Amino acid sequence: MPATHSALIMLVAGIGIPVLAALNAALGQRLGSPIAAGVILFIVALSTTLIVFLIASATSGASLKGALSAPPHLFFAGCLVAFYVLSITWVAPSFGVGNAVFFVLIGQLISAALIDHFGLFGAAQHPLTATRIAGIAVMGAGVFLTQIAGRG
Repeated sequence: MPATHSALIMLVAGIGIPVLAALNAALGQRLGSPIAAGVILFIVALSTTLIVFLIASATSGASLKGALSAPPHLFFAGCLVAFYVLSITWVAPSFGVGNAVFFVLIGQLISAALIDHFGLFGAAQHPLTATRIAGIAVMGAGVFLTQIAGRG
């Protein structure tokens, strides 16, 4: 897949994160429970993923049979996504979607840099150079400035 397609897909995914936060936070308030909203989100997400998997497996032969032999720590990703959904659904209504996503983005910048630097979890290794640190700092400052500007 060309890099431009990958970048576009990830841009759309990034756009979806605050939308997800706002929608699920509103659902949590409507239901009176961020946990109930999380359950509904995961039911819809599982259904959607299952449909896409069935369509893809019909054409590509994708299978789940290797899941039983995967190292258990790889399944921790499911706990992390549940933590993200539940925390953003609980925090966003009172803290604000922008503020909540600001801290999510800062956390993503830090963890992505560390994962790349050390090549964790099988990721390609990209050393954390002074230039990359400066770039991350500029990105963090940019996200911070958007939050300050939004309060004015």
